[in-house]
Amino acid sequence: MDLRAIAMGLAFAIMWSSAFTSARMIVMDAPPLTALALRFLISGLIGIAIALALGQSWRLTRRQWRATMVFGICQNTLYLGLNFVAMQTVQASLAAIIASTMPLLVAFAGWVIFRERLGVLGIIGLIIGVTGVVIIMSARLTAVGIDLTGVALCGLGALALTFATLAVRGASSGGNVLMIVGLQMLVGSAALAVAAVIFEDWQINWTWRLVGAFSYTTLIPGLAATWVWFKLVNRIGTVRAATFHFLNPFLGVAIAALLLGEVLGARDIIGVVVIAAGILAVQLSRQPSR
Repeated sequence: MDLRAIAMGLAFAIMWSSAFTSARMIVMDAPPLTALALRFLISGLIGIAIALALGQSWRLTRRQWRATMVFGICQNTLYLGLNFVAMQTVQASLAAIIASTMPLLVAFAGWVIFRERLGVLGIIGLIIGVTGVVIIMSARLTAVGIDLTGVALCGLGALALTFATLAVRGASSGGNVLMIVGLQMLVGSAALAVAAVIFEDWQINWTWRLVGAFSYTTLIPGLAATWVWFKLVNRIGTVRAATFHFLNPFLGVAIAALLLGEVLGARDIIGVVVIAAGILAVQLSRQPSR
């Protein structure tokens, strides 16, 4: 792995992890589903415009259309929709920690359901990762004011993303990656818009914080992180690129503490370190042998 790939991996991890803090800022001032639907509409149209400028086609394979629909619903509507709703009452750091368990969930499901080889290091990593989650949740669930419904929504969101990841593995083959990403966003926007009309009132507190966080979320985690991720995958492969996910628990809680002033306890910090170690062990176990 060269220095450029390392820099791209770090950039992706920072952008991905920062999305929870910017989302928390957005839902403080705007209805979550409405804001997310608008975000995906803008990101999707920009993504499609860039894809067309690069010569990518609307003509997708059947597998790519399946990926577009599954990811549009499971990732954009369910995973992010549930997280945006939850972060009205759940701290960004906790939402980031729960979402960061996705690589562990994917590895566990692949091992148990699809009988994928995991290896001793991977199994140890799963055990370590679960231990980290228990350490954090044992502290958080006994805290005063914790919203169990919000925590459950974050958990369901992580499961939805896990399902999508397993269901469409390899579906980006055949090119048109940016086109697929843009169309996924429009699928998510349409589904979220319907939910917003049914469940939300149009009440927005216009602040510079809202404008800045919305713009950042739309352009950086929404588009730039996606572009960097696919460039990284093309450079070093999906398995090696996924190793950078072990940074997400660290960065998620650090950014929330820095920008939102969220307080972390000793067990939170220990749990984050343990989860990161578990994710790293799982990803290293899946590295191709030389």
